[in-house]
Amino acid sequence: MDSVRYDAERQGSRIPIALKILIAGGFGAGKTTLVSALSEVRPLQTEEILTGAGADTDDLSGVEGKSTTTVAMDFGRITINDDLQLYLFGTPGQDRFWFLWDELAFGALGAVVLADTRRLADCFPSIDYFEQRGVPFVVGVNCFDGSQRFSLEAVRRALDLDPDVPMVLCDARDRQSGKAVLISLVEHVARQRGEPVPAA
Repeated sequence: MDSVRYDAERQGSRIPIALKILIAGGFGAGKTTLVSALSEVRPLQTEEILTGAGADTDDLSGVEGKSTTTVAMDFGRITINDDLQLYLFGTPGQDRFWFLWDELAFGALGAVVLADTRRLADCFPSIDYFEQRGVPFVVGVNCFDGSQRFSLEAVRRALDLDPDVPMVLCDARDRQSGKAVLISLVEHVARQRGEPVPAA
């Protein structure tokens, strides 16, 4: 990769550095929506229609209107400047697809765990995964229309999060709201590494 970058720079073109961020969370938490809202390019999605075949494994409690599910990953891209791009990888929410997670998580800068307060327990597998592997993460509490609102401190207690894990209220449909979550993650990673926190 370094030789490719050197050759490209020698010829006057630049290959930007790519940083990988995972977007995780439970089934129906808004991962595909967040990647779609943030990506500057048409996102790659692996959405399939929910069918009766998955009725025994896909619990639709609280997300009864959901008709599709991610079966591999979502992918989006954000260009920060000529030298830096963020690659967003949305993970599948159901546990039968978790065998993909290790591949998706390889080399990730950090992760966003989207929380749906209607199904808060669905966050635990994502949180456990990142805690066990030492991957920095933040929790974005996705504020769904019509759902009961809770304070961030109440959600933190319910999830039994360490005090240093950042939490942000967000709307996965809104690009600016999603950017605030990513900024929170980058700042968290910088603090963990003892590096200067970049200006927002």
